Amino acid sequence: MPALRTSAIFLISTVCIAQAFTQIGSFTFSALLPIFFTEWGITHTEAGWLSGIIFLAYAMSVPFILPLTDRIDPRSVYMCFVTLTSLSHLGMAFTAEEFWGGLVFRMFAGIGWGGTYMVGLKALADLIEGPKQSRAVAFHAGSIGAGGALSFLIAGYAAEHLDWQTAFMISALGSFIALIIMIICVPGRKPTPQTEASNPFAFRTVLKNKSAMAYAIGYCVHTWEMFTLRSWVVAFLVFTAAQGEQPNFFIPTVIAMLMELIGTTMSIIGNEIAIRIGRRRWIFIVMISSMVFSALIGFSAGFGYGVAAMICLIYNALIYADSAALTAGTVGNAEPGRRGATLAIHAMLGYGGGFVGPLALGVILDALGGETIMNWGIAFSHVALIMMLGPIVMRILKPKELPGDRPSP
Repeated sequence: MPALRTSAIFLISTVCIAQAFTQIGSFTFSALLPIFFTEWGITHTEAGWLSGIIFLAYAMSVPFILPLTDRIDPRSVYMCFVTLTSLSHLGMAFTAEEFWGGLVFRMFAGIGWGGTYMVGLKALADLIEGPKQSRAVAFHAGSIGAGGALSFLIAGYAAEHLDWQTAFMISALGSFIALIIMIICVPGRKPTPQTEASNPFAFRTVLKNKSAMAYAIGYCVHTWEMFTLRSWVVAFLVFTAAQGEQPNFFIPTVIAMLMELIGTTMSIIGNEIAIRIGRRRWIFIVMISSMVFSALIGFSAGFGYGVAAMICLIYNALIYADSAALTAGTVGNAEPGRRGATLAIHAMLGYGGGFVGPLALGVILDALGGETIMNWGIAFSHVALIMMLGPIVMRILKPKELPGDRPSP
């Protein structure tokens, strides 16, 4: 067992499996959003807050959590926060009864996510060095998608056959299983010794790393786009179905589950393409393509449920296509002794965007007067404007490729 625990394949597999179990509760609320409109009587703006607060809490917590992993074993940090994640889901199941209670427990879930997602990645990156590291990052990003797929699937099943509280109880169980996996299967590791006494929360050196910052800014607009779609896709497809064409098996939560599975695959494939054609070139291509779909998706509700669902699947695949490539770019360009601090900036920017995006869409819908085909189209189109920043930053800062990448022009 000791020899097995140090093999690259075993380490990548166990950390990714633990992360998938942790993420089972990541989109439970988004999958159940139509139910909360009815049961809690929330507005679209309040739905945006409940969808986005988890990402705001994540963004606000990681600057304090991740730098500690340059001084403390990331595995220990992970175990503390995956416990918090489990408790937050139990709070939603047994305590939350209206908007403000839900907001509190969604905030705790965001802090838990802040102490597991990038912390788990940091633990993996510390254990896997060299050319395998980029692929380890890609598989780790893929495990997030796998957990997200289960989140939509389980929540949809529970809502139809049981109740929404049970969905959150299952989410709590998933986080507890992740805790057990990390305790039993993942070895601890002493952090990289510091050559000089320094403040782990001093981010100035990280901000001067142009390559890491370019990928982190790209990740910000990418995550804005990703979580806007993830948070609202079920509500959007429920609205689309209400226009006339009723789905059979491919109900909104099943489409959302398929989006996560396809996205997981595309994230891994996208990183491989980035290695072969150049990381900067690939990210540029993907971002320009996804801008087109962000301007189309909301208006697709007028073409029937089947068309809208297909566009959601294609658009989501494009969004994921540069996800691992961006994160691997940041990890690969980080100084080893400041990898935690670098990932903190990366995560803070990314999930800051992840908070604002879903909230912005909800505010736009309310400002326009509610859900209509035109209003959905305008609301989703705001993402295209935000996405323009990504290609501009890639062109100006020209971040470094990683070892093994084909140079971009």
